[in-house]
Amino acid sequence: MQSLKLNFKNSQGEALSARLELPIDSHPHNYAVFAHCFTCNKNLHAVRSISKALTKNGIAVLSFDFTGLGESEGDFADTNFSSNVQDLVEAARFLEQSYQSPSLLIGHSLGGAAVLAAKQFLPGIKAIATVGAPYDPAHVSHLIEDTSEIESKGIAHVKIGGRGFTLKKQFLDDLKEISTGETIRNLGAALLVMHSPQDETVEIDNATQIYKAAQHPRSFISLDGANHLLSDRKDSLYVGDMIATWAQHYLEIPEEEDLSTSEQVVTRTGKKGYTTEIKAGRHRLTGDEPVAVGGHDFGPNPYDFLNIALGTCTGMTLRMYADRKGWPLKEVKVHLKHHKIHAQDCNDCENKEGKIDHIERIIELEGELDESQLQRLLEIADKCPVHRTLHSEVKVKTELRREE
Repeated sequence: MQSLKLNFKNSQGEALSARLELPIDSHPHNYAVFAHCFTCNKNLHAVRSISKALTKNGIAVLSFDFTGLGESEGDFADTNFSSNVQDLVEAARFLEQSYQSPSLLIGHSLGGAAVLAAKQFLPGIKAIATVGAPYDPAHVSHLIEDTSEIESKGIAHVKIGGRGFTLKKQFLDDLKEISTGETIRNLGAALLVMHSPQDETVEIDNATQIYKAAQHPRSFISLDGANHLLSDRKDSLYVGDMIATWAQHYLEIPEEEDLSTSEQVVTRTGKKGYTTEIKAGRHRLTGDEPVAVGGHDFGPNPYDFLNIALGTCTGMTLRMYADRKGWPLKEVKVHLKHHKIHAQDCNDCENKEGKIDHIERIIELEGELDESQLQRLLEIADKCPVHRTLHSEVKVKTELRREE
């Protein structure tokens, strides 16, 4: 996935640090906002793993650090659950203004409670997924080891999950004022509740309460064996895959006419940019140009594909020859580079005018091969079919087919 570092402003004008994860080989069809767990930040590996799974399915993900956390500006002591919800709303508005309005909200732990609360301010949201979320945001007060000093002095340095934070009484007061049941009942979006039966931080009974309070469409997936922070990478990737699969039923995903041909290969380049769909038999590929020349770099450029053809043909030919001879060839690596050179600089070229195409090919052979075998394989490399095609006369016949 592609990763962009971004900043947007909270309601106080302070810069919040964000990361936008994008699909590596296509434009995203939908955007999501991810709200992480209480006192966590966007660099939590579970956030990255879930985002990776979503981008593979064409969904871009914006994750960010709440005010006063991670790389974001502001004082954490001045924040509360309501300000976190406002940060989340500002993140969604930033996406709408800069890219595309988000259609999916994802919240982990207290972030799950935050996305449920934020939906009332974001009517464009079609689907919401919570992971290990508490039914009542006040549940977070149970994580604070001692609240007595906050209650008596109005401010205190407390420990949450073994880490030190400064909290003010307004934080606890704000949690007590939050009413969740009515908000969930009037959600107005599809809901997916994900929770682990083994979650010791936020018990699974919270998932039951959220599920019962919500209206249909609602779904539940058990994250059996996972801990609260999804520390095992396979758990977080599973969460991302399940969210992406579930959300497709509720998100608007543009349908494109299937690419088909009676020939060997067909390509389709759209009306904007150079991104090109490729279908070779049952195989699908993407071609593009670098960003520097106006492309999106979603795939190899045409000359890269030329190198690919020569490299794969070389490797396959050497593999076939070595197997036929019974030689101990373990692996073939072919490194290729294409560029233009002046014809006069080519010692063995007949044409000495203008520029010619020049391909550098470096072959690595792994295995217990003697010198004679190595030299023979080097000779065989020049006999691969694509190599021969490049050195022979090639004619391309072109005809125009009008759209019916």
